[in-house]
Amino acid sequence: MTLALGLLGAGTLAGCAPGDGLPPLPLNPAQGYRLGTGDVARIVVFDQKQLTADYGVGDSGMIDMPLLGPVRAAGRTASGLARAIGTGLQTRGILRHPDVAAEVRNYRPFSILGEVNKPGQFPFQPGMTVLTAVSIASGFTYRAVESRVGIVRVRHGVSREYRAPADALVAPGDVIEVFERHF
Repeated sequence: MTLALGLLGAGTLAGCAPGDGLPPLPLNPAQGYRLGTGDVARIVVFDQKQLTADYGVGDSGMIDMPLLGPVRAAGRTASGLARAIGTGLQTRGILRHPDVAAEVRNYRPFSILGEVNKPGQFPFQPGMTVLTAVSIASGFTYRAVESRVGIVRVRHGVSREYRAPADALVAPGDVIEVFERHF
């Protein structure tokens, strides 16, 4: 009887592994990186040194361009931001034929917490996986579940938690939780 209850309890715990109740992390769309609060974009307006600079995306999702004023950056790709700035410069009569380029100079950081040796916030790099993020945080602790993590990601303005494998791609602004193993 005691053995049967022990096996029943073990079976119940096996179905309740950390992160099992979370939906799987959706694949990142191939539509290009979208700027967000905390990113820094390098804007180059050719032959206009006074407009060429690094601009931080503020809490409102805007960058503040001299002569042009606030320009929405959040949610746009770098090329989309360049087009918006070019259109704004032309529409306002500041430049007749502006030639504008934009690139992401610094991505917003990601955070990692839970069963890693040095949890915290770290700079994001394109192509980063969960395993890369864990190595930046000095590796797993001995209590860590190494096969999957939880990731809190903001998509379309909504924050949701997902389950992700160790080889999943990390996005800027992600919060990664490394689960504790049940012994």
